[in-house]
Amino acid sequence: MRAVVLDSDSLGSDLTLNEFESLPVTLTRYPTTTPEQVIERIRDAEIVLVNKVVLNADALGQAEKLRYVGVLATGTNNVDTEYCQQHGITVNNVDGYGTDSVAQHAMMLLLNLATSFVPTMQQVKQGDWSRSPFFCLLDNPVMELAGKHLIIVGYGTLGQRFAELARAFGMKVSVAARPGTTSAERRALDDLLPEADVVSLHCQLSAQTEQLINAERLRLMKPTALLINTARGGLIDELALADALTNGQIGGAGLDTLSVEPPPADHPLLSLSLPNLIITPHSAWSAKEARQRLLKMAVAKLEQFIEAS
Repeated sequence: MRAVVLDSDSLGSDLTLNEFESLPVTLTRYPTTTPEQVIERIRDAEIVLVNKVVLNADALGQAEKLRYVGVLATGTNNVDTEYCQQHGITVNNVDGYGTDSVAQHAMMLLLNLATSFVPTMQQVKQGDWSRSPFFCLLDNPVMELAGKHLIIVGYGTLGQRFAELARAFGMKVSVAARPGTTSAERRALDDLLPEADVVSLHCQLSAQTEQLINAERLRLMKPTALLINTARGGLIDELALADALTNGQIGGAGLDTLSVEPPPADHPLLSLSLPNLIITPHSAWSAKEARQRLLKMAVAKLEQFIEAS
């Protein structure tokens, strides 16, 4: 069976794809693929493995031999899954591979914001501590996490793991009801936001969750509240967040994802120079252990498909 990988370098140059050699496939590896190259590269493939390259209906329609799309990630929003379903093409993603990596990254963002780590480190490097008449610097706010109220949006494997870490720091944890639903056990997000010291997003991006954190909901939050997002950038109205941070409406934000990736140089959040905004380049999942686990799980799913065919 002919298989192609469209963006192998997105998994990191420190990994190989040797795991796929045990399968009865002839694998062609492309480090990167532009939108203009997609059709030609998948035209004769029976199996396509992809991380973030977009596979829309136009491209899929040119791949008449295609039987299987393996998404080397959790999210499948880059694949027209409706087209695949209508044409008998199996789509498999990989989830659960990066639980610990993403959870620790979310906690890293929270700890950095809670301790004002970035601006304090900058002060030390520029000599403020050396010039201080005192033994320490107290210029930046520091917040103890113990006793603070964390609101989690999205309580799957990732949300649950982050809740465990937060409880280890003594935080009170509440889980918001799934957006667009009601729950007897969980309160609505709008009811919880005024109480939140920290809001952490771990839900999928969908029609119900797009721009879930908008201007109206940001206004519900405390001026000291922190917002963490290691899920999808589209969950946040980024213009509204930029305004909220600039105006001191919330205490800070730690983001690992943006709505467009890679973002344009003039992105409204990247143009801000604020001590209480931390942005990392969608790297929460990127621990080598997590990426190795992803490949093993992708191979196992493809092997199951081949054996069942």
